[in-house]
Amino acid sequence: MSTSEQPHSMPAKGQKAPAFSLKDQAGNKVALKDYKGKKVALFFYPEDDTPTCTVEACNLRDHYALLQSKGIEVIGVSPDNAQKHQHFIGKFTLPFTLLSDTDMKVIHAYGVWGEKNMYGRKYMGLKRTTFLIDEQGLIHDVIGRVLSKIHTTQILKAWNMQP
Repeated sequence: MSTSEQPHSMPAKGQKAPAFSLKDQAGNKVALKDYKGKKVALFFYPEDDTPTCTVEACNLRDHYALLQSKGIEVIGVSPDNAQKHQHFIGKFTLPFTLLSDTDMKVIHAYGVWGEKNMYGRKYMGLKRTTFLIDEQGLIHDVIGRVLSKIHTTQILKAWNMQP
């Protein structure tokens, strides 16, 4: 699948979350169906160990126990390979699963690949987006404007939970 492929539309609130099966940082297969009966914060981010992605991941790390106490599982997805994920997890002590989507099938299925604009320069890239998936596998909400420094608060508010 090429990175120039036409973007898919993003699944919307109330729709069934696209099924997936990807390998995690340790090479284990992880499927969305493994989380049936649980709330999931599925966050898509462009690249391990880059400034904004690190701020987002560390915000989720710092509030991971709170998210877990509210019954929310955190899963990250990027085009990086398992080795890069292992380094990122080790460097920042990240407690959650990171999935490798090197062929970008899931990134395309969730419609998070598209045109971006930075300082007037347009280019194709991964749009930082978080999908909140409910216990039945339906999309509860989509956070399209992720604020990396307060991402946990955004997730809890979208679930109507107090931080």
